[in-house]
Amino acid sequence: MAKQETSITFEAALEKLEEIVARIEDGRIPLEESIEKYAEGVKLIETCRAILDRAEKKIQLLAKSQGGALTPAEELADDAE
Repeated sequence: MAKQETSITFEAALEKLEEIVARIEDGRIPLEESIEKYAEGVKLIETCRAILDRAEKKIQLLAKSQGGALTPAEELADDAE
């Protein structure tokens, strides 16, 4: 996997991704620029996934340290509702 950009926050990456999607959907940019923006969006998605994966691992570690047993992330999500 490509090296992830570590200086960007999840929120900032998501905001940039939303801007890219809006520009592409608007249809007023040339095809070549759309392709470049699409590639940038793919990288932002990878960055967001990496950030979320790290957050999930941290949550699992916290859950393990609290109760002694590792709790799958799916169960943590169910408990939060």
